[in-house]
Amino acid sequence: MIKVLGKEKEYKVEISESDILLDNESFNLDLITNNNGTHHAIHNSKSFNIEVVAANYSTKEFQIKINDNLYSLSAKDKYDDLLEKLGMDSLDEDVAEDLKAPMPGLVIDIKAEPGQEIEKGDLLLVLEAMKMENNIKSPNAGIVKSIEIEQGQAVEKNQVLITFEK
Repeated sequence: MIKVLGKEKEYKVEISESDILLDNESFNLDLITNNNGTHHAIHNSKSFNIEVVAANYSTKEFQIKINDNLYSLSAKDKYDDLLEKLGMDSLDEDVAEDLKAPMPGLVIDIKAEPGQEIEKGDLLLVLEAMKMENNIKSPNAGIVKSIEIEQGQAVEKNQVLITFEK
């Protein structure tokens, strides 16, 4: 299932080989991909010309043109929903004041220290959760201000682990 977030509404879309479900209702669509990368669709005897104008696959945001009308869409799948439920959906933000625990667990190892200059993606600590070791990486470049936890300490979801200088 994919959630498509339009300007005014969120749509749930499920696509299989034989059917498309739009908000749990069957949606029949004849779709042809043209040689130039555009698409032509027919729905309820109406014709639609479709072109993907811009696509950002990392943020899952798209701009599509349908019959010369421009629409901005963002898509979420079941993995995005899971990351959101675990509190891990915002780890890719450019600016973070604090690194918070994405889940409850046990601090196995701390790889950073106060005053250390770090780059986005640097390993900061190892957190054990559900018998798995999870490498917690820096969400952005910066300087470590303080370490708020100790090795061997149990932490709760959203507990501040590391603060960064602003």
